[in-house]
Amino acid sequence: MRKAFVAVWLVTTTIVLSLFALFVAPFGDRQETVHRIGALWARMHLAVSGIKVKIEGLDHISSPPYVFMCNHQSALDIHALITRLPFSFKWIAKRQLFAIPLFGWALKKAGYISIDRENPREALKAVEEASRKIKEGTNIMIFPEGTRSPDGRLLPFKKGVFTLALRAMVPVVPIGIYGSNELQPKVSSIPRKKGVIYIEIGNPIVLEGMDRSQKTRLMDNVRADIEALMAKGESQARLERKPAGR
Repeated sequence: MRKAFVAVWLVTTTIVLSLFALFVAPFGDRQETVHRIGALWARMHLAVSGIKVKIEGLDHISSPPYVFMCNHQSALDIHALITRLPFSFKWIAKRQLFAIPLFGWALKKAGYISIDRENPREALKAVEEASRKIKEGTNIMIFPEGTRSPDGRLLPFKKGVFTLALRAMVPVVPIGIYGSNELQPKVSSIPRKKGVIYIEIGNPIVLEGMDRSQKTRLMDNVRADIEALMAKGESQARLERKPAGR
């Protein structure tokens, strides 16, 4: 019964808030307004699903713009990040999401960036658009795996996102998420149970002095940091689950 309610709630709020976002988009700061509506949508979904988000490391980020790079365990990652990060940001998301009626139109109004990884020319255009936005002061959020992990373990990274980072030359902030895969794995369209998502924010990686020949080095550094942050989140989860007195 709870799962059915959550599913109906998610569909209903997605439609209603997407329509609202499209209605208010012409007024004021269009992209910021739509982003805030998206954050409200995510906050409501997490609350109804009984999911809490705990975040550590916010003191590491104080001078945007940044390129945020995060592992991707679940659709819930998007909800957790948009509700808890203190900065507005733009997603780089797969092209298929932008084709969804209402929801995809709202994504476009928010200024999020569509990428078609199967089309190298279109993917390059997305990288160039993201680079321009960063230079204008916009934060960008990227999942360097390119898709959700089926088991929560870190997948291989796509190299193109590191080309973007080195073009923009702003600090890369590694983020590790833990717990979302257990609550809603890739095969599930709604959360399976209540619980906690842990977000760990690492120290920004300064790119000053780097060039595109060091793309692999940057990728390896980001991967190592994200793995360490995921492990930190896992340790925190285990500590909180441990019965008192043991």
